[in-house]
Amino acid sequence: MAKVTFAALGTEQLGISMLSAIAKRDGHQVGLAFSASLFHDRFNLEMPWLSPYFDDTQEVIKAIEKQQPDVLAFSPLTSTYQWALGIAEKAKQLNPEVKTVFGGVHASAVPHLLLKRPAIDYVVVGEGDVAFPKIIQSIQNQDDNTPIVNTKFKSKSGGIISGLQSGFIQDLDSLPFYDKPLWEEHVRLGDLYLTMASRGCPYRCSFCFNNFFAKLPEEKSGKYVRLRSPEHMIAELKIAQKRYKIEVVDFQDDVFTTSKKWLQDFLYRYKKEINKPFQILTHPRYMDDDIAKWLSDAGCVWVQMGVQSMDEGFKKGALLRYERSEDVSAAIDAMNKYKMKVKVDHMFGLPDEPVAAQENARALYANHGTKRIQTFWTCFLPGTEMMMEAISKGRITEEQAQKINEGEDFYFFRNTENIKDDNLINLYKAYEVIFRIMPVLPKYLRLNLRPKHIQKIPGFLIRPLSMLSDIITGFMLQNPEFKAYALHNIFHIKKFFMRKMGSTNIQASKVFEDVSFTQLPLKVSDEGQNATFEKIKVA
Repeated sequence: MAKVTFAALGTEQLGISMLSAIAKRDGHQVGLAFSASLFHDRFNLEMPWLSPYFDDTQEVIKAIEKQQPDVLAFSPLTSTYQWALGIAEKAKQLNPEVKTVFGGVHASAVPHLLLKRPAIDYVVVGEGDVAFPKIIQSIQNQDDNTPIVNTKFKSKSGGIISGLQSGFIQDLDSLPFYDKPLWEEHVRLGDLYLTMASRGCPYRCSFCFNNFFAKLPEEKSGKYVRLRSPEHMIAELKIAQKRYKIEVVDFQDDVFTTSKKWLQDFLYRYKKEINKPFQILTHPRYMDDDIAKWLSDAGCVWVQMGVQSMDEGFKKGALLRYERSEDVSAAIDAMNKYKMKVKVDHMFGLPDEPVAAQENARALYANHGTKRIQTFWTCFLPGTEMMMEAISKGRITEEQAQKINEGEDFYFFRNTENIKDDNLINLYKAYEVIFRIMPVLPKYLRLNLRPKHIQKIPGFLIRPLSMLSDIITGFMLQNPEFKAYALHNIFHIKKFFMRKMGSTNIQASKVFEDVSFTQLPLKVSDEGQNATFEKIKVA
């Protein structure tokens, strides 16, 4: 038996939850070293003037020191890589014998750079479900010569040993349920229960990790989009409902609606056996009137959909997105028809995007009525076509690319260093305010609000106004993510001050029934297996 510790930041990571479940299934002892990273979580809330007072790095190190792991594992994003590297370096100083494993999308994009770091021993490239237990076994056997599938690691002789990049796991039901108890001390799991019913995305957008991740296998890869069976998914949710009394389920699949047949079966069972509000992500080409009705009848309250840009030619050529403007408007209209709240993703600072695309987007959002417009400023992600093109066209220098690959300058475009036109930056910021406040405006104001109205506001107020607009609309429209995020931060602020007073007896998740996530999926009735969605009735 090995002792395995995962180090994580911010909130639950489903990749860690899965690998922890696999390690426990194999009989290993698993622990968690967690950082709330208050006011600097690299996801939503960034307050550089406040975050140093709540720095909990030493608590993470203390947890690692207490657990004394043989294996210390991380799954960082580009934005959290430097944090993870710092923890690994400190852990190595405490115990040079501990073996560190890095996985996830950032590690998969630039494994060669990670292996140059003395504090990193193993890098998982691609899916880690098969690789991670083999890494643990290799460490236990002190075997530093046998290649491991989907893994690159350092041998004692100083060389790099690379295993075969295998195809993707096809039978997701063969995997255990996510290890939720791992997070109970740190995350309020019932407020917004995270899970996934599938893996993979049908698209390869040039700015997204799927752009390179789907191409990693060296052998026959099998399907990239894979679905858990409805009964396997329902079994997990039944256990979670008993243990945490779920308020809202958050399906984090890249595109939840890829299979209408699967949706009919799953949503019938979900309504009958779980019957809790839920939210999903979709794509304009995977949303129609049937799907919208099925989702709404089953309890879907929020749907997130990527739009990014509203210039068809630009999207097709630069972003590898092939939906038409009418696909976007039809999808929004279908979801609005069945009273679901639509959240769209929109990007600013896309290289070479026509300026008119912003006005096209404003007109579409104003006329079709979305409940949240989530804005992002373009970030180059390691390994993606968008970043490689930016290097080849001289938009970013090799030095700048190196900083991005090292996670040292993740918000490159956000810092506006590469947008030379101040007027364009100010125009983007004005549209950002409009998009964020638009969902709560009457239709007359939505249709007539223009950047020129926002640009009359003093520049130093623009960004605070944009953030405040987003927060106000989120709470006004009862976005479950806002509530869950607020409760999560309140809990950790309280925990921080209790720790200062010498008390640590505080648990994030209340457990209602001591049921195990390691039990086998439940069997379903013949009626459930043969059900058609038309049997769903709104309560």
